[in-house]
Amino acid sequence: MISFFGKKKISAEKTASFFVNTLLDAVEEGFPEVAGFVRDSPEFVKVPVMSDEEYGKFLMIVIVGNFNYLHEHFQDGEAELIIGHCVEQFAPVFDLSPTAFQTKVNEYKKFMAHINAPSKNNLYAMSRAVFYKYELNQYQDEYFMRENAPNPIFKKNLDDVMRNFVWDWSAFTEKYKVQISGLL
Repeated sequence: MISFFGKKKISAEKTASFFVNTLLDAVEEGFPEVAGFVRDSPEFVKVPVMSDEEYGKFLMIVIVGNFNYLHEHFQDGEAELIIGHCVEQFAPVFDLSPTAFQTKVNEYKKFMAHINAPSKNNLYAMSRAVFYKYELNQYQDEYFMRENAPNPIFKKNLDDVMRNFVWDWSAFTEKYKVQISGLL
């Protein structure tokens, strides 16, 4: 059904389903490229050990980063409802209950905020989380290793890669009007 403004109406649950399936496909197909990028980065003095198949941590980083962007495009109650539907759909992928998956999301969210402080830039948090969750510090030259911080050139390049895994909620909301039921 098309509204007067030309937007197609979609439920919060279908929005979540579309988001979950698209994100899973993007990460599954794209992670080998990310791992290859990391292994081939000239900023490392040793080639990082990063398998094309170990994308679980990366998927969590991408999920949490994208959840953070939801609040920029929806009111809090709406964003939380969509996130709730996403959690229900992502949980079986990780072989977790929705409650256990939500706990894991909260842990990653807290971790990403901590490693990125004082910055509030969500993309930077995603890149830094990849750096720390995949323990890439050990492959850097001695100076950056002592600093326990990513080489700025590598981090900037990783930011560019991570942009490919950020859901374009602006384009989505231009095309669709999410129908939120149960909210005042």
